Parts: sequence; C-alpha cells; structure tokens
Amino acid sequence: MSDYQQLAEVHDDYGVIRVVQSGDYRFLEFGDEVEQSCSYVPDPAWLEYDYTRAMLLGALLPERAEHALFLGLGGGSLTMACLKYLPFATVEAVELRPEVPRLAREFMGLASDPRLSIRIGDAQERLDECAPADVIFFDLYTDTGPAAAHLAWGFLEACRARLRPGGWLVINQWSTADGKPLGAALLRGLFRRSYWEIPVSDGNVILFIPADAGQELDEERLRQRASVLEGALGYSLERLIAALRPAS
Repeated sequence: MSDYQQLAEVHDDYGVIRVVQSGDYRFLEFGDEVEQSCSYVPDPAWLEYDYTRAMLLGALLPERAEHALFLGLGGGSLTMACLKYLPFATVEAVELRPEVPRLAREFMGLASDPRLSIRIGDAQERLDECAPADVIFFDLYTDTGPAAAHLAWGFLEACRARLRPGGWLVINQWSTADGKPLGAALLRGLFRRSYWEIPVSDGNVILFIPADAGQELDEERLRQRASVLEGALGYSLERLIAALRPAS
C-alpha cells in the first residue's frame, strides 16, 4: 500500500526482518513482505485478526491460568493481550531470531513486564528448558509458511507432554483448500481426533488440543468466560466460538 512507511530493516542468519507502519498499525514482516504480526499503536494488546482472537480463546480453556508458554513471539500482540487481560502469574516465550524481541519492544509495543521471560533459540531444542504450562501457544512461521515443527510428530507430542494436567495446546495451523488444517491426517492420528478446531477468515485453522485425550472442551463455560472478557477487550468472541467444531 502506498501509505506504508518503513520504520526498521535488519538482516540476520535467516533473512530480512522489517517493521512498516500504515496509519495506526505496525506490521512485522519476514522476507519479501510476508506479514508476521500486526500491532495497533494506541493499544498493543488489541488483537486485530481473527486468528489471534481465536488463539486467545485457548487461554480461557484451562481451569487455572497460571503459566503460559509462547512458541514463537512475533510482534507480541497475543502475549500482550494475555498479560493485560488474563491472570497469568508467569509467561514464557521462545523466539528463534534475537532481533524479533528487540524490534517488538522498540516498535510493536511489547512492554517490559516482570512476568514475561524470553528465551532465544529453536523451540524444538529449548522446549525442555521451559516450565510446564497451563496453555502453550504454538505459532512458528517463517517467510515461506509454517515451520517444519508444525508437522513434526515427536515435537508435537513433546509440546502436549509439556502441559500441566488440564492444560491446552493451541496451534495456529495453515488450512488447505478444503478447509482442513495442514497435516490433518497426521494430527488425527497423533491426537486421536481428541481436539477441536476453529477455522478463521485469515485462512488458518486454530487447533485446541487437551493435555489428556479424555479431557473435554466445555463450550458453555468458554462462552461464559469470553462474555465476561469481551467488555474489556472491546470486541466480541461469540462468532469464533460459534465456529468451534470437533476435529474433522
């Protein structure tokens, strides 16, 4: 778009990272203008896109919400929303590229918070260093699409095993032409269809995978919790909850 203004550009071992601004919005981009994150400058905790709002719903699923783990930090808008609106005592993030947290703090509104700690490195290698979590947000993308970890059987198993009892793994997954998540057959086999999905307008499918195969998603309780939160958020989550479906 013609009104985009570039605020920063850095080069690292993985390519180019840019921050651009259009109006009140800033975008973190990888590679050839591939948007990774969006931040609303007046309120960095505002979630602009459906996929981030759907992922936020995952934080309302556990009975307790004491510790959250983000695999992939990006611009940090979802992290900021969790810190601002939810009662997490600690939040941990693993980010591959050292420049991403720096740019997120300098340009995207990621605030310093004593509850937040960030590890730099490959999530597959550093997962064992992270504390067990009540919710794990899995959002690992490169400038060419989902990282290989999205379809790595052993790593997905390890993520689920890193959940506390009653916890939830929330994955931002690409969708295929038929609306199913990328790797649907692998996911169904690994998690035995014991998970739920929300297809979103951004062309992704958000997966909600419980720590235990016998764990149910209480849709009515989710709706009640979302309703309480909506006044503070400034937008409704009902449309996304209405799209919730069992694994197909």
